[in-house]
Amino acid sequence: MSPTITGSAAPRWAQGLLDRIAYPIAGALSLLILWWAGGQYIKAQPELFAFTRFAPEAALPAAWELLVSGALLEAASASLYRIGIGMVLAILIAVPLGIVVGSSAMLRRVTGFPFQLLRMVSPLAWMPIAVMIFATWNGAIVFLIFMAAVWPVLFSTAFAVQRIDPLHSRVARNLGASPLGRLWRLTLPSIAPDVMAGIRLALGVAWVVLVPAEYLGVTSGLGYAINDARDILAYDQLAALVLWIGVIGYMLDGLVVTLARRLDWQS
Repeated sequence: MSPTITGSAAPRWAQGLLDRIAYPIAGALSLLILWWAGGQYIKAQPELFAFTRFAPEAALPAAWELLVSGALLEAASASLYRIGIGMVLAILIAVPLGIVVGSSAMLRRVTGFPFQLLRMVSPLAWMPIAVMIFATWNGAIVFLIFMAAVWPVLFSTAFAVQRIDPLHSRVARNLGASPLGRLWRLTLPSIAPDVMAGIRLALGVAWVVLVPAEYLGVTSGLGYAINDARDILAYDQLAALVLWIGVIGYMLDGLVVTLARRLDWQS
């Protein structure tokens, strides 16, 4: 007699629908309601009349206009280019350095104080030095993004290496695995989830640093667009840009999460 099919699949399907669609929509609507309520409060205050166009009824049409006019794409392309270069440089330096530091107790003791000291310095505090060192504003901004992103990736990598079971390394050596083979077949698969978590954290910090960094002498990017909107008192456009910065940042974070879930070094 064949087993009876239960209805347990339907609740799981319904829960998945809630998690993927219903709950995010509810959260977005809650945020929109709070935004609208804040706009209504501003409208009720005569001394805040100049800021009434922060409200969603003015900002949302401005956000749509930025999208269809191509202005958003132009500004976001410059910002994404800068953050992409900064993130790639941070990953290329932080992951190998984290593997080396995590593999050596002596190096961890030597680098512990200077790395922790540098990690606690705000990336924006490097702005005067970046301006002096780099010949272009783009170079200075990329450097600030690099300084924001390098430490989360480095520390995540080093801590992940420390957690690798030494027995696994000894077994690999006894089986004749070369250092490169152990790196590719043991170390990288073991640390990949932590490295991706560090990259996700680094991207969030770098995205926050990007906007004030673009207040420097560049004439492109989301930060420049916000500064320009503020100077011309276009508060609806300013609010729209803030909204788009959040949306793009959310999409970037989702991209990293998707890559982390699909990463499979064992295959």
